[in-house]
Amino acid sequence: MKKILVIEDNDEVRENMAEILELSNYKVSAAANGKQGVEMALAQQPDLIVCDIMMPVLDGYGVLHLLSKHEETATIPFIFLTAKAEKADLRKGMEMGADDYLTKPFDGIELLNDVEIRLKKADSLKQKLSAGAQQVTELLDDARQSGIVQLTGKENIIYSYKKKHTLYTEGQKPKALYYIISGKVKIFKINEDGKEFITNVFSGGDFFGYLPILKEVNYKDNAEVLEDAEVMLISRDDFKQLISADAQVSKQFIKLMTHDIMDKEEDLLNLAYNSLRKKVSYGISRLIDKFKTADNTQTVINLSRENMAQSIGVATESLIRTLSDFKGEGLIDIQPGKIIILNENKLRNLPY
Repeated sequence: MKKILVIEDNDEVRENMAEILELSNYKVSAAANGKQGVEMALAQQPDLIVCDIMMPVLDGYGVLHLLSKHEETATIPFIFLTAKAEKADLRKGMEMGADDYLTKPFDGIELLNDVEIRLKKADSLKQKLSAGAQQVTELLDDARQSGIVQLTGKENIIYSYKKKHTLYTEGQKPKALYYIISGKVKIFKINEDGKEFITNVFSGGDFFGYLPILKEVNYKDNAEVLEDAEVMLISRDDFKQLISADAQVSKQFIKLMTHDIMDKEEDLLNLAYNSLRKKVSYGISRLIDKFKTADNTQTVINLSRENMAQSIGVATESLIRTLSDFKGEGLIDIQPGKIIILNENKLRNLPY
C-alpha cells in the first residue's frame, strides 16, 4: 500500500483529501502545518507528498527546501497545492523541484489522477535507473518521444572496452555520462610522486562521470577499465537537458551525489581513525559490495594486491600481511590475483 503525506493547514480540505485518498486504498498521514509535515516526512518517508503552499509556521516552499536537504526525502514526488493560479507562484515551485501542482478548488478525480500519475512515474524511473542498460535506453527514448527535451543523440552508444583501457584522464573536458552494463571501472588519482590512489570502483548498473558535467569543470581524476567492460555513453548535452527538464531524474542524480559524499566522508574517517586491521576490513567490505553477485555464492574479489592496496589506502606490504592474518583466522581464502570471502559478517564487524 502506497503511503501519502498530506500537509495542509485548512482542516476541512485536509480531512477531505485524506478521506478521498484512503478510499482509493492509499495509507494517508496528515500534518496541519509545514513544520509538522517535515517531521512526519523524515520519520515516515512516504511515497508521495501533497503540500499546500500558503501555511503558518513553515510554508510549502520551506517544506520542499528542507526535505531536499535530506537523502531519504530528496527524491519523494512532491505535489504543491495553491489557491493562486499566478504563473510566478507556479514557476517558483517547479523551479525548486516540485513535480506537479493542483490549483484550488479541485475535485477528487483531479487529485487521484495527479497522485496516480506521479507514483507511476516515480516507480518507472526507479526501475529504469537501476535495472539495466535496456531500462536506461527506455528512459532516454521516453524523454525524446515525449518532447520534454530535444535529445541530440539518435541512439545511446554502447562500447566494449578491454582491461586497462583509459576512458578519460585528469584535465580532459567531460563529453559524456558513463553507464556500466558489465565489467568494472576504477577511478583514481595520481600524486606528485606518481603514486596511484583508487578513489572508487564502479560495476554493472553504476553511473559515473556526472559530477564534472554538472559542475562544468574538467576531470580531476582518471578512469580506467579494471576488467573487460561494456559501457553506455550518454552525451553530455543530452544528460544536462534531461536533468534540467525532468525533476524526478534530477532528484535521482542528487541522491546519487549524496551517496557519493557520504561514502567519501566514511572513507576519510576510516583512514584517519581506524587501526590497520579495521582499515583493511572496511576496504574489503566496500569491495565486496562491488564484486558480490546476485546468486548469493561466495564473493570473489578479482583484484591485484597493488590495486586493492590503492583502493584501501594502505601500503601493499601492509595489505599482504593483514590478508595473511585474515586467512589464518578463516575470514578469507587467498588465491593468485583474487581473494575469496569465507566469513563476510565477521569481516565486516571486526572488534579491533
